[in-house]
Amino acid sequence: MSAVRPVVTGGRTLIGSGSYLPEDVTFLLTDLSAANLERPTEDREEGFQSGRHYSEDLPIEYQPDAAYLRIYHQALERSARRVALATGIVAELVRHTKPAPVIASIARAGTPIGILMRRWYALRHGLDVPHYAISVIKDRGVDMNALRHITDRHDRAAIQFVDGWTGKGVMTRVLAEAVRGLGVDDTLAVLADPARCVPLFGTRDDFLIPSACLNSTVSGLVSRTVLNAEHIGPDDFHGAKFYRELLPHDLSRHFIDTVVDRFDEVADEVEAAWPRLWAADRTPTWEGWAAVERIAERFDIPDVIMVKPGVGEATRVLLRRVPWRILVAPDRLDELAHVLALAEARGVPVEEMADLPFSCVGLVRPVRAADGERPVFHTPAARWRPETP
Repeated sequence: MSAVRPVVTGGRTLIGSGSYLPEDVTFLLTDLSAANLERPTEDREEGFQSGRHYSEDLPIEYQPDAAYLRIYHQALERSARRVALATGIVAELVRHTKPAPVIASIARAGTPIGILMRRWYALRHGLDVPHYAISVIKDRGVDMNALRHITDRHDRAAIQFVDGWTGKGVMTRVLAEAVRGLGVDDTLAVLADPARCVPLFGTRDDFLIPSACLNSTVSGLVSRTVLNAEHIGPDDFHGAKFYRELLPHDLSRHFIDTVVDRFDEVADEVEAAWPRLWAADRTPTWEGWAAVERIAERFDIPDVIMVKPGVGEATRVLLRRVPWRILVAPDRLDELAHVLALAEARGVPVEEMADLPFSCVGLVRPVRAADGERPVFHTPAARWRPETP
């Protein structure tokens, strides 16, 4: 299995399709595989909270042990049907508004979902849907060079942004601000919308999407996206690394194939469910944001950026941030084996919270000025409140 890496104008190399099939996705990302971008987690966390932007470097890729991989495979087996059902529902909602969509997934969490949607369209409707993965970075916006690449080749009205899940809903704001006035629909379609901040979703339940359990080995062996002026010029796509050395451990295609194998099983249920959902009130309520603010107040956290709601975001905190504690809903413990395993491995306290509207929430450990002093937060983004109806 190898990556497709076409050379673009100016001699810059792209990631291509990563370890996915070339027809499944094109990553519009500059290949930075040769760059030394990884920094230790503690150093990165201190940098974030002192004003350095997270997109300037990369975390060291977490390599799971055999026990954690068993948990991942068990989670995939348990939830593959649920992921297939949610994929079909959100894909049909999108097709109802865009009969021939062009998928622009947000690399990297959105990319497996974009591939699943593309496979659904091919298998259920005979559609060959273009799929690009692009970089969208909080506080820095959409990779406009990548977006122009897509709009130069496709109808702007057909472009559909896709992500894996919602947490606080910040990505919806980033998209809205970035594409305003360009004739591009800023609506985000996601598999799961526990934040209740988008109208196109497969479910609003905060359930585990197994691709959140791992890093690059379930995401085409592609790193998080990078925007660093030392490596990315004004005319370049944002960057990423391709971890070729992890090819023997790659589960990216296995994840896709496992879910696709359940498409026929859920087809009738999708056909019955999506019209009812289309007719229902799907107006965003931003309940997730309100819950985050309550949690921040309860734990005396002065900036909500340190509160990471939902099972996907809590997993990210444990994999690549410095976690302070994990809050879990008591009735969802059976679904959170991977979260509990990661928390135990890192010595992170787990606290049950009865009124939690998510499966779990990760709290990032604040930088402290000195032992015993109050936490100090230095975050580059201004606090933002969504407009609620």
